[in-house]
Amino acid sequence: MKEIVEAGYDAMAEHYLTWSAQIADDPRLRYLEDFDSRLHDNAKILELGCGAGIPVTRKLAERHDVLGVDLSQQQVDLARANVPAARFEKADMTALDFPDGTFDAIAAFYSILHVPRAEQPGLIAKIARWLKPGGLFLASLGVGTPDVTENWLGVEMFFGSNTTDRNRELLSRHLEIVTDDLVTMHEPDPATFHWVLTRR
Repeated sequence: MKEIVEAGYDAMAEHYLTWSAQIADDPRLRYLEDFDSRLHDNAKILELGCGAGIPVTRKLAERHDVLGVDLSQQQVDLARANVPAARFEKADMTALDFPDGTFDAIAAFYSILHVPRAEQPGLIAKIARWLKPGGLFLASLGVGTPDVTENWLGVEMFFGSNTTDRNRELLSRHLEIVTDDLVTMHEPDPATFHWVLTRR
């Protein structure tokens, strides 16, 4: 499944960037602004699934120390070119490890929904551990898609997500939920995401 995600994003890296920029009602910049406003200057931030680094990584790197991670080498190469102020690594987010309390904040925009559902509880537990006390985690999660492979934007792609109730249960084991929103945007077909801001 992860090989499918990696190959898919390698194949459509530039196309995905163009396509996503055309979604007029994508709420990510609104959530990013709120997230950023809660952070002190030079916060240490981990972005899981950074893609090509635009617009999220570029915005965060304006005043923070950002490490972006992505499964796709093509995406990482684009991100390095687009956001020279940040650092990037090609890696599987579920295989990462950092010392406890490494980051002031962690963000995951439209990326955890490419992780098999069975691996999401362990990932969330690690994210909580990687945060400093009081650290923030912002994510757009799915709303209950069974693990499935389908054709998306011209490539084979894997998706999997828990229900909103299950998302809340997994998060609340380790984190305090601050923001809990369901938002539908148009890609142009309607797509609903579970936006959560949580605090360790």
